[in-house]
Amino acid sequence: MPAVSSRSGRRRRLVNEINVVPYIDVMLVLLVIFMVTAPMQPPGTIDLPKVGKSDTRRDAYVEVQVRPNGELRIRGVNSGDPTERRVTRAELASALRQVRTDPKLPVVISGDKSVRYEDVTSVMDELQRQGVERIGLMVKQN
Repeated sequence: MPAVSSRSGRRRRLVNEINVVPYIDVMLVLLVIFMVTAPMQPPGTIDLPKVGKSDTRRDAYVEVQVRPNGELRIRGVNSGDPTERRVTRAELASALRQVRTDPKLPVVISGDKSVRYEDVTSVMDELQRQGVERIGLMVKQN
């Protein structure tokens, strides 16, 4: 005798579907929780590296200073010409050629900590366009 349900005389069939509505509800609740708590997280801070003093002799280099007001200054360090020149971005290339007598002389960018990062990278980009191979960033010593 075939398996027949007692009410309608039809066979029961298995339901092999998963109801996902409760899962969606849980995910929406979690999303709301993250959206509410995310602004409460403290912003991350970046601690710039500090280096210790070294015993090596100081080599000559050219320093390009980026001031908080966007002003640029260029000077030779340990190169015999300690004069500091105020330059604009357009004059940077010609001033660099005057101060940097040796093409292998490295250039160091010292940017004030309140200067926008974009200003420092634009100076670095200009130095690379001028063919400077050795570019460094100035840091504080402990």
